[in-house]
Amino acid sequence: MSQYDNFKDASKNTAEDPAAEKGTSSIGQGFNSDSIPYMDQPEDQGDLKDAEEFKIVSALYQGTTSVVPHEMQNSPRALAPAESISPAQPKRIPHFGHLALLLAFLIFGFLSATALMLGAYFFHLDGVTTTDQIKTNVYYLLGFEVILYLVALALCIPLFPLLWTKSFFAGIHWRGAAALRSGWWLLAIAAGCFLLAMLDIAILPGPAHAPIEEIFRSPGAAWLMFAFGVTIAPFSEEIGFRGFLLPSFATACDWVAERFSHNRPRPLDDNGHPQWSLPAMVIASIASSLPFALIHVAQQGHSLGPFLQVLAISLVLCAVRLRTRSLAASTLVHAVYNFLIFSAILIGTDGFRHFDKM
Repeated sequence: MSQYDNFKDASKNTAEDPAAEKGTSSIGQGFNSDSIPYMDQPEDQGDLKDAEEFKIVSALYQGTTSVVPHEMQNSPRALAPAESISPAQPKRIPHFGHLALLLAFLIFGFLSATALMLGAYFFHLDGVTTTDQIKTNVYYLLGFEVILYLVALALCIPLFPLLWTKSFFAGIHWRGAAALRSGWWLLAIAAGCFLLAMLDIAILPGPAHAPIEEIFRSPGAAWLMFAFGVTIAPFSEEIGFRGFLLPSFATACDWVAERFSHNRPRPLDDNGHPQWSLPAMVIASIASSLPFALIHVAQQGHSLGPFLQVLAISLVLCAVRLRTRSLAASTLVHAVYNFLIFSAILIGTDGFRHFDKM
């Protein structure tokens, strides 16, 4: 018997099978004549509209319109080829919209800290009676920053997940485990940053009486600065500059390039991290490091040497953040670098007791 005869017999048996009238066969139960092999209906049958949409799109990919409703067969969607259906764009976060929301939170934190500081000034807490005393009072200065950061963080942690559909620290790619895996390398990078800072101080020293030195006039204030500089300061600064500002600039650069080149965005990596181009990462690193250096150079009397030092350190932190895809990694390098700087001051002043040696 030939293959043609076999096919005729199979067709005849199918025609005689009562189940065939219902779209099924005795050989393959549940195989509907309207269904498509290996592309069955969605698992969720509760929403009939979604199931019908799935069926229509599946038919379009197969190049048939037999399952498409008659009123839709002449619609642009039904006539469009499968290639015209573009895939969903990757959700790259954080971007400039999220950065603007962060700035709004920081402004609210700034107003809250200002109100509390004015209240402390009104009641002359810590003996402060003039505004000039506030500029050099470590309790007012550090208290202001702590309140600002805590208020902003208290708003970020519950509100950003509503936009990202993931936790706040997952959205900023904290990835603490990745930082721990590279622990020794990160410590070596922090030590290299410290040596770079010492070299910069030797070649381009800062002014003799920088504003920050006025804060180091008592051991208690110096120890508070030490504790703040290795905990809250690196944590909050990394979230702002390497967690939001750096990704926002990189995403914006690639977005502009994609509009001119008509290229599709790069897909996200396995951790949901945007994969930026090298030019975007370079531009974003420089663009985010300039404001980082500017806000620190005011404490050093707006001197060129400290500005270049902080700018170089920021570029290293950006490279760590981008290379490890971990904000925790750059935070660790930042904290260890600050620890080494404060430790050098501690040793140089005999335990913060002889500030004339600074």
